[in-house]
Amino acid sequence: MPETAHLTSAARIRQAALHEQRTPPRRAVPPPPGGGLHALLKGLLKTARPKQWIKNILVIAAPAAAGRLFSAHALTQLALVFALFTASAAAVYLINDARDAEADRAHPTKRHRPVAAGQVPVPVAYAVGGTLAALAPTAAAWLTSPAVAALLAAYIGMQLAYCVSLKHVLVVDLAVVTTGFLMRAMIGGLALGIPLSRWFLITTGFGALFMVAAKRYSEAVQMAGKAGVTRALLTEYTTGYLRFVWQLAAGVAVLAYCLWALEEGGVPHASVLPWRQLSMVAFILAILRYAVFADRGTAGEPEDVVLRDRALALIGVVWLAMYGLAVANW
Repeated sequence: MPETAHLTSAARIRQAALHEQRTPPRRAVPPPPGGGLHALLKGLLKTARPKQWIKNILVIAAPAAAGRLFSAHALTQLALVFALFTASAAAVYLINDARDAEADRAHPTKRHRPVAAGQVPVPVAYAVGGTLAALAPTAAAWLTSPAVAALLAAYIGMQLAYCVSLKHVLVVDLAVVTTGFLMRAMIGGLALGIPLSRWFLITTGFGALFMVAAKRYSEAVQMAGKAGVTRALLTEYTTGYLRFVWQLAAGVAVLAYCLWALEEGGVPHASVLPWRQLSMVAFILAILRYAVFADRGTAGEPEDVVLRDRALALIGVVWLAMYGLAVANW
């Protein structure tokens, strides 16, 4: 009976945490007045999350893997696609922060976000976000291809659905964030008309799931005993389940990459060494190194993990060099 009562109490805590996040508090401190046009523009830029733009470098993944990166047309198209994807992501951030402004004002950290702090008025955030969300796919259809425009529209729609409700759905939240990374990796190939290898898609998809699940696992470990403070859905996951997900994803990503590296595609190579196959070593080492931080519960944002760990960054550079030599057939 005591165990049953304990479980019931834990369930009530989880439900209360979810309800608190989904139902923004009505009593919030009024935001201070804005500080002029300069402050507004600075706030809009901060809300667009410039630090997150590094993720959009994934748009070069497919062209780089196909050896179609260094040409004037390719570089122009990829720069354009990078800008359009960045605008799409910024639109989602603006609308999300406008929608969650009231809840963010009651949060110890998020209350400093420009929209919650009043630096960017909620109507302005909605207006700028909505404008970017409409312009990005439209510009893509005009300047690139209908496929790119369709993918951008799908990305914006999926991310807005995530902001509204999908972030509260178990497993689906992991799938949506993972798909966002996969879309970034696909869009460069679509822009240049490059066929996307099935192994490329599997490796990228499960590699992204590995990092997303590792981040969630780290959040769950760090907020143990503080359930519902930052991300209420984490109270519905167990650390054991999230560990299973990132371990499974890591295994599938490694297997898919090895099959991709061993697949010659009927094109004989005349390089000094089998760089494509040798790159498997660097890839596996990178996964193992990243898993160290995941296991410790310190795997936060992927870009922070990679840039702050010199060993992991070095392994990444070696992998890039090996794969580059393979593509160049040197």
